[in-house]
Amino acid sequence: MASEKITPELRLPQPAANRRHSRNWSGVGLLIGTLLLWETAVRLTDTPAYLFPTPTAVFSYLFTHLGDLLVAGGITLLEAVAGLVLGTAVGLALAVLITFWQQLEQGVMSLAILIKSTPIIAIGPILTIWLGFGPAPKVIVTALLTFFPVLINALTGFRSVDGALLDWLRSLNATPQEIFLQARWPGARPFLFAALRVVGPLSLIGAVVAEWMGASSGLGRAMWLAYTNLNMPALFAAVFILTGLSTAVYQTIVWLEKRFLFWE
Repeated sequence: MASEKITPELRLPQPAANRRHSRNWSGVGLLIGTLLLWETAVRLTDTPAYLFPTPTAVFSYLFTHLGDLLVAGGITLLEAVAGLVLGTAVGLALAVLITFWQQLEQGVMSLAILIKSTPIIAIGPILTIWLGFGPAPKVIVTALLTFFPVLINALTGFRSVDGALLDWLRSLNATPQEIFLQARWPGARPFLFAALRVVGPLSLIGAVVAEWMGASSGLGRAMWLAYTNLNMPALFAAVFILTGLSTAVYQTIVWLEKRFLFWE
């Protein structure tokens, strides 16, 4: 009798779990099918490796030089995370300033749009000349790429508070600082994490682009060397490492969002 009572409870979550496993296996099957199609197409067309390598050549290089690629990826990841933190801090600080002093909005937004509109390909070499081949230019380039979405989303979140809630807090003689902490900041956190999901992977791209324009190490440097030597397996292997790091950064942000916004 006891087993009859326990069995239905154990079976309830199984359909959802089966659906998750089915989606996971579908993704794996799609990936394997794509790689097999890629391998077959390259071999049938007899495409040279310096134009389009086979997956076996790419994975062979990847496993042979995995240590070097991981070290380069670690350097790029540190630069990207530093730039992401800096860009997020600047964007969030500007959004807070505009929220408290709205007269600053036109000037701040004009400057932000000007920076956003300036091609990074033009800023990168200048920063490299000024700051050298170290991590500083990469961090600044990444921060310039990431701060604008954070600024816009944070500002939107601060202003999306329900008017009735603001009126109620004001009726209690709450100060602007108290209104910010009790209403605006909690309401802006979903918007902030939405921006981070976008700029997280983008930060790695910014770091790689900056390294491509001048660096002594990192994935961008490895990709530039592979490009100049027409070593396409090395280039694709670096791209795979970059893709893995971008996915890891995105999933980390999603995990943090679930921890801090667990009620949603």
